[in-house]
Amino acid sequence: MDILIVDGYNIIGAWPELRELRDTDLSLARDRLVEKMAEYQAFTGCKVIIVFDAHLVQGTTKKYVDHQVEVIFTKENETADEHIEKLAKSLQQVRTKVYVATSDYTEQWAIFGQGALRKSARELLIEVDAVQRNISTNVKHIQQKKPMSKIPLTDEVAKIFEKWRRGEK
Repeated sequence: MDILIVDGYNIIGAWPELRELRDTDLSLARDRLVEKMAEYQAFTGCKVIIVFDAHLVQGTTKKYVDHQVEVIFTKENETADEHIEKLAKSLQQVRTKVYVATSDYTEQWAIFGQGALRKSARELLIEVDAVQRNISTNVKHIQQKKPMSKIPLTDEVAKIFEKWRRGEK
C-alpha cells in the first residue's frame, strides 16, 4: 500500500490557487486542499494523510477524517515537520511505500533518513491536475456510453419529453 503524507501549509503556500485562497480565507484553503487530496486518493488508491502545523495553538494533537482523508493538526509546541518525520518512521513497512509531499528542502532530507520518498509541491500539483483531467475524461466517457432512456426514442419525441420535463408547452 502507498501512503502520501502531505505537509498541509507547505502545499497551500506553494500552489497558486490555494495560496490565493489562503490570503482571504485560510479555512477555505485547507478545505480545498482536503477536497483535492480526496479526489487524488479515490483515483489513485493511495492513502492520504494531511498534517497541519498547530504548534502555536494550545492543546493536544487533533485528528479527524474528512472525505476519507485523515487530517492531523499537531499538538502544542510540535511542528508539522516533526510530526511528519515521526509518522513516516512509524508507517514504514516492507510492503508500504511512504511518500511525503513538501517543498521544504530540509524536511525532504529528513524524511529520506526515515526511509520515505519525497514529492515536491510542484510534482504533487502536476499529479493532482492529471488526476482531475482523468476523472473528467472518465465522466465524459461514461456519460456518452450511458443510454439516455431505457426505451429507444427518436430525437423528436425526446425533445417533446424534455419540454414536458421542464414544464414548457
